[in-house]
Amino acid sequence: MHTGKIKKLVRDRGFGFISDTDGREVFFHQSSLLDAKFDVLNEEQDVEFDVEKSPKGPRAINVRIIAAAA
Repeated sequence: MHTGKIKKLVRDRGFGFISDTDGREVFFHQSSLLDAKFDVLNEEQDVEFDVEKSPKGPRAINVRIIAAAA
């Protein structure tokens, strides 16, 4: 699993980009979310995810929100 923060959301198109801890920018689609709806995501939110190769570069899958510590 990788971790990172949501860098940018394109709400009207249903996708966004995650900046991972290695400094890499990774694309994700709303269909890759687990346990969350796309409309509740915010930029700078912490997430964890897996990465797969796609024809256009790395893509995040199995994206989960990391709950903030109480």
